[in-house]
Amino acid sequence: MKLSKYLKSNYLIITIFIMILAIINLMLVSFKSSLQAIIGINSSLIVGFTITVIYDFKRRKKFYDKFLNDLDLLDKKYLITEMLEKPNFYDGEILYDALYEIDKSMAERIKEYSLSITDFKEYIEMWIHEVKLPLASMNLIVHNHKELSDKKITEQLKRIDDDVEQVLYYVRSENAEKDYLIKETDLAKVISNVAIKNKDILLENKIDFIVDVSNKKVLTDSKWLEFIVNQIVSNSIKYIRDGVEHYIKITTEENSKNIILKIFDNGIGIEKSDLHKVFDKTFTGSNGRKIETSTGMGLYIAKQLCKKLGHKITIDSKVNEFTEVSILFNKNEFLDVAK
Repeated sequence: MKLSKYLKSNYLIITIFIMILAIINLMLVSFKSSLQAIIGINSSLIVGFTITVIYDFKRRKKFYDKFLNDLDLLDKKYLITEMLEKPNFYDGEILYDALYEIDKSMAERIKEYSLSITDFKEYIEMWIHEVKLPLASMNLIVHNHKELSDKKITEQLKRIDDDVEQVLYYVRSENAEKDYLIKETDLAKVISNVAIKNKDILLENKIDFIVDVSNKKVLTDSKWLEFIVNQIVSNSIKYIRDGVEHYIKITTEENSKNIILKIFDNGIGIEKSDLHKVFDKTFTGSNGRKIETSTGMGLYIAKQLCKKLGHKITIDSKVNEFTEVSILFNKNEFLDVAK
């Protein structure tokens, strides 16, 4: 808060004071008061008015400077009322009370929306779990009665199952930490589950599934990591390239600080101009125009979950050659020392 702006905003009061001072001086002169008396009265009035202005300015400056500074430091600006102290001047009290009422009203409205969203998410989760039962039954029927089905039915069932699971994990992704259980996880077990889940579609498309993870273990949530790896493998299956022997290769690398899980395929690849956008929500790029089933959500959700788990996910690719997705896991040095 600047003194010049404060004085400018109070110019009317200052002008009135000067006018009153002039009137008093005229009255003193008309009553033939002594020069010493006039000077004394003028000095007293000016000093008194100046002290009042300075005091009022300082208490306002203290309040508003703190208010603006705290507001600037806050990421969530609506929490400013939690940091304010009630001022000792009237218009400041009005502002304080108004902010409190606004904050209270906003909190109540947010709570209403939050409850509504929570109810909707719970309904979606319940619906997904319910719809998974007939899907599992249909997959079992197709698996046990191959003479009654063909490749297209298998592919469509796999697509429905992946899309339903994608919705479930997307709904949960905002509050995924509530469902996490971080523990030492065997990568081979996670990849084995993904392979079993994609077994039929891998066989139908004659895709070699090569795994060499050397019994590596990482700190993660196995359920969430399985979803992430499955999304990447599903993309590899979806974007296979004609005219070559298809394969997906999953390996690991290790250094002093990290274990890196690499998922490599020899599919159609990704345009260089699209690489930096593939983790963006709903981005499908040039491949999305070739494959109608592209949604642009799988890698987006995978990236969000990796962030929450503390992992880093990157991608490299070359058109008509390969795509390689890497997931970087930090080592727990305390556990290493303990062993």
